[in-house]
Amino acid sequence: MLLADHGYVSDRALATVLFLALRMGRPLFLEGEAGVGKTEIAKVLSQALGRRLIRLQCYEGLDVSTAVYEWNYAAQMIEIRMAEAEGIADRQRLAEDVFAEKFLVRRPLLEALEPHEGGAPVLLIDELDRTDEAFEAFLLEVLSDFQVTIPELGTVRSETPPIVVITSNRTREIHDALKRRCLYHWVDYPDAKRELRIVRSRVPGASEALTREVVAYVQALRREDLFKSPGVAETLDWATALTELDAMSLDPATVEDTLGVLLKYQEDVARMQEGRAKQLLDEVRADLKAARG
Repeated sequence: MLLADHGYVSDRALATVLFLALRMGRPLFLEGEAGVGKTEIAKVLSQALGRRLIRLQCYEGLDVSTAVYEWNYAAQMIEIRMAEAEGIADRQRLAEDVFAEKFLVRRPLLEALEPHEGGAPVLLIDELDRTDEAFEAFLLEVLSDFQVTIPELGTVRSETPPIVVITSNRTREIHDALKRRCLYHWVDYPDAKRELRIVRSRVPGASEALTREVVAYVQALRREDLFKSPGVAETLDWATALTELDAMSLDPATVEDTLGVLLKYQEDVARMQEGRAKQLLDEVRADLKAARG
């Protein structure tokens, strides 16, 4: 109900593991193909609980200064110059002034550990598989005790740990040590019934006939031998695009013209433009007609 009330159509297994993660205070680790709605879960959870969403977008080369904290070096240099102008020669005092908390630049992980009005925030660590193993090991330490140590200031420990959602597109395997600290769920492509509910919820302007054809076509497209199958995000984009074109149902020309909304690799687009797009549409229409009896 928590997700459904805020527009996220989930299956029972996902709703159960999310409930357990909240009750047990454990991070939730979500794996799945890109575009299946992993990131959206954290966003909807933030809205549903009325908590702030803090997002750490991972990438290759991500380090502590970007993820946790760094010092405002420009402001520190100004402080040093001002101290020199005032004739302050006490190095100990100068060091304490320069490394005061006011010069600390808080990044997502440190922000998530600090107190927040309204309760602990939702910390989204997005696409962890894009980072290297060194950062993963550092994150393991953070998630074990929900604390970080700043040499100049000491240890910052969270009184109320954040609600942690970690996502991965599985471009590489995440170490077992980190997974063991989380509850795990594989977010798969939805079946036709659930995807139909998603499109109806998110693209209410689409006609019922168009919605059914779009979902059936995307479901069939995922069974094709493609480099990258369209995710739910692409289904919603396609339904929206077709609505913007005032389409009431699918036709071969419109499908071919809008393949770039669904498919993101030229090889996949080219393959479908070689007559397969129309053939697949004919098959989908036949299946829908048979289902109606």
